[in-house]
Amino acid sequence: MELLLDKRLQTMINDYVPDGEILDDLVCFFSIFSDYTRLKIISALAISEMCVSDLSNLLKLNQTTVSHQLRLLKNLNAVTTKRQGKVVFYSLRNQTLNEVLLKGVEFLGY
Repeated sequence: MELLLDKRLQTMINDYVPDGEILDDLVCFFSIFSDYTRLKIISALAISEMCVSDLSNLLKLNQTTVSHQLRLLKNLNAVTTKRQGKVVFYSLRNQTLNEVLLKGVEFLGY
């Protein structure tokens, strides 16, 4: 089947559409936003760093659930940790996650 697009547009599109490692990394990045609990955690951590028990109490979630999601977020390089004695505090690695979340809210018209 012959394309109706001219060669210049075909080249631009082929250059723009991600593939390979970039595509894999983008899929992982956007998976961060595909879970209710992770969205709540990201929203809370956008305001302040917190430990698991504070997140659990504030978000009314089981500590095991929060810990599991924080571990996933840490593996995806979305959060960082800081230990103070026996307590581990979590924070967003940078505000880009919150900005993407806010853009999603804006896109939806809220």
